[in-house]
Amino acid sequence: MRADPILLEVFRNRFSSIAEEMGVTLTHTAFSPNIKERRDLSCAIFDSRGDMVAQAAHIPVHLGSMPLSVKAAMRAAAEYGGFAPGDMVMLNDPFQGGTHLPDITLIAPVFAEDSPSPILFTANRAHHADVGGMASGSMPLSSSLFQEGLIIPPVKIVRQGKTDANLMRLILANVRTPGERRGDFAAQIMANTIGVRRLNQCIDRHGLPLITDYAQALMEYSERLTRQAVSCIPDGKYTFEDVLDSDGLETRNIRISLKMTIRNDSAILDFTNSADQVPGSVNAVRAITLSAALYVFRSLAPGNVPANAGCLRPLQVKTRPGSIVDARFPAAVAGGNVETSQRIVDVILGALAKAVPDMMPAASQGTMNNLTIGGIHPDTGRAFAYYETLAGGMGASAAGPGENAVHSHMTNTLNTPVEALEYAYPFRVREYSVRRGSGGAGRHAGGHGLIRDMEMLSPCETTVLSERRNHAPFGTAGGEAGLPGTNKLLRRKDTRIMADKFHESLDRGDRIRLETPGGGGWGDKA
Repeated sequence: MRADPILLEVFRNRFSSIAEEMGVTLTHTAFSPNIKERRDLSCAIFDSRGDMVAQAAHIPVHLGSMPLSVKAAMRAAAEYGGFAPGDMVMLNDPFQGGTHLPDITLIAPVFAEDSPSPILFTANRAHHADVGGMASGSMPLSSSLFQEGLIIPPVKIVRQGKTDANLMRLILANVRTPGERRGDFAAQIMANTIGVRRLNQCIDRHGLPLITDYAQALMEYSERLTRQAVSCIPDGKYTFEDVLDSDGLETRNIRISLKMTIRNDSAILDFTNSADQVPGSVNAVRAITLSAALYVFRSLAPGNVPANAGCLRPLQVKTRPGSIVDARFPAAVAGGNVETSQRIVDVILGALAKAVPDMMPAASQGTMNNLTIGGIHPDTGRAFAYYETLAGGMGASAAGPGENAVHSHMTNTLNTPVEALEYAYPFRVREYSVRRGSGGAGRHAGGHGLIRDMEMLSPCETTVLSERRNHAPFGTAGGEAGLPGTNKLLRRKDTRIMADKFHESLDRGDRIRLETPGGGGWGDKA
């Protein structure tokens, strides 16, 4: 079809505003600080084939992988009689479209009048602070998916508007904080309900043919803009490699290797020479690798390109099953979503910097600095589970220096404010500051990381999954690397430098201090 440019912009904003309203609903009604304060969530709209039509400005690692969750839900629904109005499917299985177990996705079908099958879907994904498993926060130093928490295949949690109470009871019996989880699930259900309601209003106003035509037109528009951006990169083959510090168990210097071929307006990203999957939890499922590729190439396109399935069409992503970027079941994957995704982005940007150095930034901090703490709250006698990712330095670019102490690339969350943190948990924040001097030098300096120092006010356990402690974020075009991060455990009698990934029991008065990496510099300093 020949799309009217005015209507294209109208429907672009209609679809994206519905996804944004879903996100506002989820944020405002969630119980956990991780969702309501940090906004560790994502919302999007999909067509009848499960391809993404529009998204809110949420988290790249969620949104690029969510189409696989929708398609898994569609396959599962077909096995038990299909969808009905008011249904919702829940899942978190990383090998059926998920990312890691704490990220739980809810998918709802949208029906038009007299339509026998869904014509659109709404979906949202939220990171739950605990879904069971061997450690509080469900981000353990694991060696198997089964150790990481409750695995939820695609199942109907809501049937024709009524929540399955028995299934919900089963899920809540396997988590440490059932009250908080129940509230967050209710918020996810309400977010999808709002999305379905708004899309039905759109259909009533504009008619089904126009809605479906412009859903496809938006994807074609994004494809054209992405192809135009790729065509500006010189044809050729570009390679880059980088490594992960460790898997938290026994494997170190885990290679992620890319051979990228640019040909006219398309790109082939070949990761097949990357390391085999490892015993520890930094394995990434293929959905994560696709998310990273979508994020980078969508960012290349000029202007505000609609983020949808069309952005992936110019890309061919090759992975090897059983590798660190395409793990096989039942590999441990808790850290792949958060840490390996960042390194995949670094590798893609590193390869592109060989082709168009003036367009590519230096490496940002390259980690999410995952921190989980759990125990029994001394005031309530109930279990608590805290999860947060910490910001760091952004890589500099030809446009200027990197930003200080921000979340970059595959995460787009906020921080948990000190006031909210100390109100909800038995912690005291001793220091929260910018880590001056951690950005790499260059014509434009890399951004600085941050320091968060927290004192425990009750006995608890903590797990840290971090990266860029041994291998610094690289500079570009002659810029210097940023400083690696440092993890410290300060007990009453000693201070220890901890590994990039560790699990420890803490006593009252113990402190954990994370100093996050700085971004790489860009250009020769002279």
